[in-house]
This record gives sequence, structure tokens and C-alpha cells, in this order.
Amino acid sequence: MAEAVYKRILLKLSGEALAGDNGYGIEPESIHMIAGQVAEAFATGVQIGIVIGGGNIFRGVAASAKGMDRASSDYMGMLATCMNALALQDALEKLNLQTRVQTAIEMSEIAEPYIRRRAIRHLEKGRIVIFGGGTGNPFFTTDTAAALRAIETGSEIIMKATHKVDGIYDKDPVTHSDAKKYDKLSYIDTLNKQLKVMDSTAISLCMENSLPILTFNLKTPGNVLRAVKGEKIGTIIQGD
Repeated sequence: MAEAVYKRILLKLSGEALAGDNGYGIEPESIHMIAGQVAEAFATGVQIGIVIGGGNIFRGVAASAKGMDRASSDYMGMLATCMNALALQDALEKLNLQTRVQTAIEMSEIAEPYIRRRAIRHLEKGRIVIFGGGTGNPFFTTDTAAALRAIETGSEIIMKATHKVDGIYDKDPVTHSDAKKYDKLSYIDTLNKQLKVMDSTAISLCMENSLPILTFNLKTPGNVLRAVKGEKIGTIIQGD
């Protein structure tokens, strides 16, 4: 198997990817598919950190829009990401991969607290580190958590795996047959065109730290492996 072109990556997964076609909850077939793709990529020797969302269980923004206190709803969303992290850990360990879950909200009975130097040491020792709990602060998305953890751990790229489309388009390809797919974008163009690949805070963090973002379709078998091998898939966001 060809080696990865990256030493260390941060893989960003949406909670919805774990739900499969159900749209909610954790669907065993989907989480096993994701674990299998991660295992394929890991076999190339790349170090992998993972940030996972919680939208398949609870969406803080949606609850806030219906009248719930925003901070409280965001904390509930953070707990949902921790549930997903534990589920993904179980699926990966069933494939004999060593993992650690670190959470931004301390819950010592089930996971380690997030400690940057410890996370880096785990990665260096060949463990997959799953980061739960977002940033640990309300009003920030898991996209921002992914950018933050990637920068903190010295990852070379964020790989945002989607479960609907195979890259970034100028408009929704599901509802517009004439939607144009971008192969490359700059950070500024992504912000100016208001393309909803990640929130503006996350993209700004990546721009300030020259951290590329690759987005691709997780449902296509072997795409995580292709991404770490440097094959041209999806859409890459980087500096001019």
C-alpha cells in the first residue's frame, strides 16, 4: 500500500454521518463503514485525530431557535458529541486499533480530559485520538473545534468528510442540476461567497494558520485512503 503524503491529519466527521439514512441516532452499519475507512487510511502510517459532531443526537442551534437557552442547548450538543466519540472508539477498537477519547468537558470515568501535549504523545505512539465535547465553550461549532485541535496538534490538513456531496459547489447540487463544483478555492473566496463548508470562524482560523481544508464524500468507499495518499478528490481550500 502506498504511504500517506501527510504525517498527521485531523478528520472532521459530522454526527449525521453516523446516522446513515435514518437521519438520527447511531446506525451500526454507518459507523462500521466509517471505522473501516479510517482503518484503511491509518494503515498507511498517517497519524489521525478525529473531531466528531453531535447533530444526529442533538443540535444546540436548532433547540436555541425554538426558545431554549443557547448556552444550555450548546452544552447538550457537546454531550452528544461525546456519545458519538465513544461509539466511534468502540467501532475502531473492534478493528484492533488503539484509540483514546479526549473531551473538552471533563468526564474522567469515560474519557481523558483534553490535554494538548498528551494528545500529541498519543498520536506519536500510533493511537487514534477522538476529540469530543467541541471546544468546551458554548457558541462555537465543532467546525471551529476541528480547526482549533488541528492547529494545536500540528496537523497538516483538515479533512472534512461529508455524507451528501463530493466537494464544494456554488449552490446546492441536490436541488440545482446546473451547480458548479470547485476543485480549488482560496480562504477569502470561500468566505466571500458564503459557501457553507465550515463556519466563518473555523475558516478564518485555518486562513490565519495556513491550514488547508479538504472536503470530500465519506460515502464513497476508499475516499479517506485516497485523501491521505494525496489523490485529487473533493475540493481543497488553501491560500492563493
